[in-house]
This record gives sequence, C-alpha cells and structure tokens, in this order.
Amino acid sequence: MAEDRFRVRPDKKFRLEDHDPGFTGRFESKEDGKRHLEEGLEKLREELEHMTTVKRREVAERIKDAREFGDIMENAEYDDAKNEQALLEQRIAQLEERVRRATVVDEKHVNTDVVSVGVRVYVKDQKSGDSKKFQIVGSAEADPTEDKLSNESPIGSALVGHKRGDVVSVEVPRGPKRRLKITKIEAA
Repeated sequence: MAEDRFRVRPDKKFRLEDHDPGFTGRFESKEDGKRHLEEGLEKLREELEHMTTVKRREVAERIKDAREFGDIMENAEYDDAKNEQALLEQRIAQLEERVRRATVVDEKHVNTDVVSVGVRVYVKDQKSGDSKKFQIVGSAEADPTEDKLSNESPIGSALVGHKRGDVVSVEVPRGPKRRLKITKIEAA
C-alpha cells in the first residue's frame, strides 16, 4: 500500500557518525563539488531529522484528517495534503542525497594560497579604500551579519580561486561593480 512507503519511523534517525565513523569536521559533496563546514552539515542533518520526524508526522495527520471529509476524489484538503507530502518527500530525498554524498575534507589541508571554502580572506575596496575580512563558507553556513560569505554568493564566488594580490571585479546585486584587492588569506 502507498501509505506504508511514507510511514513515520521515529526510531530511524539519520546520523552521519553511523555511516562514517571517521567524520571529524568538514565535508565535501561529490555530487556538486560544494564544500561546507561542520556547522553546515549539522544544519542539514537537523533539517533532515525535522523533516523525517516532525513534518512527516504532521503531513500524515493532515492526510488522515482530510480523508475523514469524505470522497477523496473531490477533496481539496486531501489533494493539498498529498501535494505537500510529495514536496516534503522530494526535499527529504535531496537532503539525504546531499548528506549521503558528503565526504570528509581534512581541516588541516586548507590551502591558503588561493581563496577557497574554509579560509578567511582580507580584501580592500579599490574605490573607497575600506578593508574588510570575510570567511568563505558553504551555502549552509552563510551568515553575512558575521561576515561568513557563501562560496556561491556574488562576492564569495568572485573571490574563490584567486590569490593574494589579485584584484577581483565583483558584480553586486545593488550598485556598481566593486573592485576588491585580496590582501591576505589565512585558515579560518
């Protein structure tokens, strides 16, 4: 029966340590080459656990309640709940795949010759003369208020792969292009 496929299994929680006892810090996704810090992996794991336990249970309850309204062929609440279930299962599958393909990247081997995930980079705006430092992180850890920029953000992606002394032209969402000179790269 189709419902058996989506049965909530609270006893089955995903833990990376169960699948990779050598997990120590950073990980890299083989699927898309994205790199993340441990903090980002933890956020993904928390979201996955929440989706597979709490959200699945909520959606299952909505489907059950909608069935009680009668004929499911003309039941908008049932259709809505089933659509939500499909979207939920799609997101769960994406998260599971992303975590499944993750491999550990040794934190001791962060290359500080070029800007990459896991480094702190110091830049100087060539127009204003302002200096700023950023930590380049994976998309799951990004927090601009703490100067943690995603390697996929406009500034982060422009800086990645460049060396100390390079002047990088950055296309920003608001305003003219910014020219940033990389003054220092260090391990974060």
